Amino acid sequence: MDTPSGTILARVAEFVTRRHRNDIILSWAPLLLMFAVATGAGMVSAQDEIAPEPSIQAPLAPQALALDAAAVDGKLVVVGERGHILISTDHGATWQQAQVPTRALLTGVFFYDENLGWAVGHDSAILRTVDGGSTWELVNWAPEEEAPFFDVWFSDAENGVAIGAYGTYYATDDGGDSWDFVSVEDTDWHLHKIARADNGRLYIAAEAGYVYRSDDGGETWEELPSDYEGSYFGVLPLEGDSLLLFGLRGHLFRSDDAGETWDEIETGTVSMLTDGIRLSDGTIIITGLGGAILISQDGGSTFELHQQENRRGISSIVDAGNGSLLLVGEFGVKMTTLADLMSAAD
Repeated sequence: MDTPSGTILARVAEFVTRRHRNDIILSWAPLLLMFAVATGAGMVSAQDEIAPEPSIQAPLAPQALALDAAAVDGKLVVVGERGHILISTDHGATWQQAQVPTRALLTGVFFYDENLGWAVGHDSAILRTVDGGSTWELVNWAPEEEAPFFDVWFSDAENGVAIGAYGTYYATDDGGDSWDFVSVEDTDWHLHKIARADNGRLYIAAEAGYVYRSDDGGETWEELPSDYEGSYFGVLPLEGDSLLLFGLRGHLFRSDDAGETWDEIETGTVSMLTDGIRLSDGTIIITGLGGAILISQDGGSTFELHQQENRRGISSIVDAGNGSLLLVGEFGVKMTTLADLMSAAD
């Protein structure tokens, strides 16, 4: 069901005040982008007789709020508000809206191969596709839990996890047919992003300065030291045991020992940092709200700020191939290039 914007704003304010009392961002439009995940209206359980309403086909869906994206074998997949899932097979020139059995806000998407993928979001929704995103099946739905998922990741076609608000961590070993709660730690901190390093280690960026690492494929998790008490929204593994961790107020940290110690990197911005990628040539790009783009061409040791003129919040970035980059956020979807991002005035 739709929630009036005034109600959303009030609930966002309450959430931010409670969760980030010492690190409030005074820009409500960007907060609606990232913290809308905590304001979903209650519906009914997937086990009840009443089914969720399917997403409506909308001509302007590519211009609507989008929160995450994935690229696989030349295909681009974007998820966002009202259950919108968009597919492009021509490097973002055109977009088709998929048939989706929910109108819940979708916050994360992951593809294992060109056909098999998952999306997660509000109402504890987990969606699965086996045809490359054209159609989706709702395999988990429990709005009564009031714990939206933020991210999803699979190690293979059968084993995966979905993470989210209030310490929510669900695992499956049957391709998503069933899901079991797993405790990462005895807290209710939000789990925002999960990422796998080339060496197999897994990392989770979480709320209130928490970050976790698993050395056994997610069977167990270790809390890592952190000198920052604000929330982390993204983690980007680099080569070996190096990784970047980023979040509120432009805070960006680097570790070269798998998260045991951290060094803060100057960013030149106080915008919330949301996502990051490493291109094949080694260039690293970190996105943020307010149109913030951080670019490193020295392996992530230093970054330059390239402020985008429109100042609109960016929630995710993916390498679209053929020299193209896909940005998603407040503006919907946008294709660009590294050269275009770097040409923006600092």
